[in-house]
This record gives sequence, C-alpha cells and structure tokens, in this order.
Amino acid sequence: MPTEVALLESQALRAEQMGRVEVLDKIKSLVMLPDGMHLRAEEVARYFEVSTTSVRRLTDRHQRELVGNGMTVLRGAELQSFHSEMVSLWKGEGLGSYPQAAATQLRLYTRRAVLNVAMLLRDSDIARSVRTRLLDAEEDLRAPCVSLERRVTRIEGCLADVGSALQELGPVLGRMSQRLDSLDRKLDVTHQVVNAVSIRLTDVSHDVIRLDARMDDLAHRLRDLGRRTSG
Repeated sequence: MPTEVALLESQALRAEQMGRVEVLDKIKSLVMLPDGMHLRAEEVARYFEVSTTSVRRLTDRHQRELVGNGMTVLRGAELQSFHSEMVSLWKGEGLGSYPQAAATQLRLYTRRAVLNVAMLLRDSDIARSVRTRLLDAEEDLRAPCVSLERRVTRIEGCLADVGSALQELGPVLGRMSQRLDSLDRKLDVTHQVVNAVSIRLTDVSHDVIRLDARMDDLAHRLRDLGRRTSG
C-alpha cells in the first residue's frame, strides 16, 4: 500500500487517484465559481487554509502536471470572455460585484486539479486529511483483492493435491479397467453357452414330445393285440 510520502513524491501514484474527486467534499465543502466547474487560486487557497501565494508557488513548480489534470491559464480574449461570463453569473446569483482582478492571466482549477494540489501541498492540514482519506480508501479497496488472492491460492493448492491423487490413482484405474474388460469377455462367453444350452433343451423337448407320441402309439397297438388274443 502506498504511503503519504510516496503520494507526495510519485506522480504515477497521484495519477492513480485522480478519479477520486468526491473525497474533497468529504473533508470540506469546496466552493466553486458560479459556473460550477472552476476555482481560482484564491478559492483553492481558502479550501486548503493556506495563502494564495503558497498555491501559486506550488502551481508554478507543478504546472505541467496540473494542466494535465484540468488546470487552465486564460489570457487575452479568453480571459475577457471568462470575466464577462462570470460577471453575468455572479449578478444572477445576487453575489454583488464580481471580484475581477487586473491581472493579465488567470489560472482556473477544476476539481481534478484541486485534488492534484491536495496530493502536492505539504503544509496544509486539509491536504493531509485528503491524502489520508485517499490512502484509507485504497486500503479498503485492496482488502477484498487480498482475500480473493488468498482464496485462489488455497483453491490452487487443493487442485494440485487432487491432481497428485489422480496421478496415483491412474495405474489402479487402469488395472480395474482391464479387469472389467476381462469380465465383459467372460460374460459374453457365458451368454453364448447359455444360448447353446437353451437351444439344446429345446431340441430335447421336441424329442420328448415325439417319444411320448410313439409310446402312446405303442400302447394302443398293445391293447389291440390283447383284445385279438383274448377273442
């Protein structure tokens, strides 16, 4: 699991957490500009309870990373257009006069950029709380994965034991298969013998019937002969 120091030092680790912007509002309410999408350096500084100068210095050091996570720098016509839009929205929400500075450029931070600042700003209790919440949530997410890995490892161990047992049973099963084949052959021979005996018994039955008929015929002849002799 990454540590807070690792998060401060590693851009790759910070990039893994960039989708977790909901953590910001769990620590402290994030006050956006009237467009609902941006903050200026002043709002970012108020959120982290540090000076605007600290936010600007940090932004100067990590501008490329922050731009990659949604920070924009407005100048010229873009800056004037943004100010005009904010003046209209500001008045529409009854917020009074829009605090328009005379600067020639303006940095705007999205929620992702603010989260990026939270993972870079060292001297802020709010930023530390954000980092702690990110790391705690990361540990909670990893816990089920670790448990699943352990279960998979146990299952693999069981399957390995089953595989070994099957290897040991292989020769036994082979011998049993040979014996069953031998029994099948003996049963076939037995069936053939039984069929032959059945046929022979049928023939004997026919012979007995013919013998009975001949005995009856002989008995009739003997009775006829006896009557003739006595007459």
